[in-house]
Amino acid sequence: MDAFDLVVLGGGTGGYVAAIRATQLGLKVALVEKEKVGGVCLHKGCIPTKVLLQGADLLSLLKNSEQLGIGAENIRLDYSSLAHRKDKVVADLHRGLTNLLRKQGVTVLQGHGRFLSPSQIAVEDGSGSAPRLLGTKYAIVATGSRPQELPGLPCDGDRFINSDHALDLARPPQSVVVVGAGAVGVEFASLWLDLGAEVTLLELLPHILPQEDQDLGRGLARMFGQRGAKVLTGARVLPDVRSCNDTVELTVEHGEGRTTVRSEKVLVAVGRQGNVEDLGLENLGVKVSDGFIEVDTYMRTAQPGVYAVGDIAGGLLLAHAAAAEGRTAVEALAGNDVDPIDYTRMPRCVYSRPQVAAVGLTEAEARARGHQVSVGRFPLRHNCMAQIRAEAEGFVKVVADAASGDLLGLHILGPSASELISEGTLARWLDASASELGLSVHPHPTLAEAVGEAALMAAGISVYS
Repeated sequence: MDAFDLVVLGGGTGGYVAAIRATQLGLKVALVEKEKVGGVCLHKGCIPTKVLLQGADLLSLLKNSEQLGIGAENIRLDYSSLAHRKDKVVADLHRGLTNLLRKQGVTVLQGHGRFLSPSQIAVEDGSGSAPRLLGTKYAIVATGSRPQELPGLPCDGDRFINSDHALDLARPPQSVVVVGAGAVGVEFASLWLDLGAEVTLLELLPHILPQEDQDLGRGLARMFGQRGAKVLTGARVLPDVRSCNDTVELTVEHGEGRTTVRSEKVLVAVGRQGNVEDLGLENLGVKVSDGFIEVDTYMRTAQPGVYAVGDIAGGLLLAHAAAAEGRTAVEALAGNDVDPIDYTRMPRCVYSRPQVAAVGLTEAEARARGHQVSVGRFPLRHNCMAQIRAEAEGFVKVVADAASGDLLGLHILGPSASELISEGTLARWLDASASELGLSVHPHPTLAEAVGEAALMAAGISVYS
């Protein structure tokens, strides 16, 4: 049996960050991964989708460049070249990550790990040979998640696809129905709109991006509509699916009636489920709820010495959240002082056009928690840089506590939102007030000025109030 201080099951963002940090603290670490290190984010999520979205953004900019005084003719999409670039970026980053793990001294084992007990793990490499046994003081489960299925809409990779299938399409669909308007559904809807598809976006709840502030979802839905998308909220897909030639027909309950939507493809983007199966969890004292492992704010499970991080722990299913969880788990098991995980300090980004980003509480969440709320909302049409860039749709919204002035949430709909949100993330980390965020001087002209002005409006001291 090979002895380690820590065995990490799963080489996604949470797993590899935990493994590297543990080796830096002097622990002997094994990282078990049955596919490729990097996980969903690198191979099937964050990175490949953003490569495609970057290409779509540039295509849109070129097609609309006349408003910037530039005449661009014969603009065309070479999707095979864009897809090739996607694969190259992923391969380059995977190579770099593999080298980093080697340099840091992490023992990477290819195979599937299964708990025999809290301190013993068997690793099968698929060759049919006897499993390799690992003894360990601590273990971190970081096996990630996969697209969730929707009853009545089985994903066959042809007519009905999930996000994994969508990345492997030989060409963008000519028409598509996207079922589910969370981050994944919204990003693919935006991508395919820019690539010329006819898009219908369906969401069961009252507004798209239902986990975010309702103003963000409603604003983005309006902009999608202006771009030609059909957006239906409060929409339920019935298990009445018909296929005819190259078209799929779905029946959708919407409002007080029913409507039929037709498309070449149907993307099912209704969430993700944790990979909890075949891990030997029955040999541990961990608790599994709704397909995810229960943890505390230090990522500890109910089984002493066993932690869970990343999507499998069911918090924010985001790569940067997984990285923070992995680091927190390792610092905790090493006995170091570490802040507990606080998801209200973690940014959430959607890379649609325009982008959406948020950190902290929505206005509704703040009110539900008993805060007297002060809101500042600054429209980008009043921001000089947004006008210069010809991207003046959207807004910045700040939610603050009216009594204390504390910044509770920052919500952005507009260009470069994923970059601007880090200012609010730092402010939340430092427990800053809205006035402190607003009174810190922002350079002019910049998009970031809109963040400062919204904060000053929430604090009641803006010249725009």
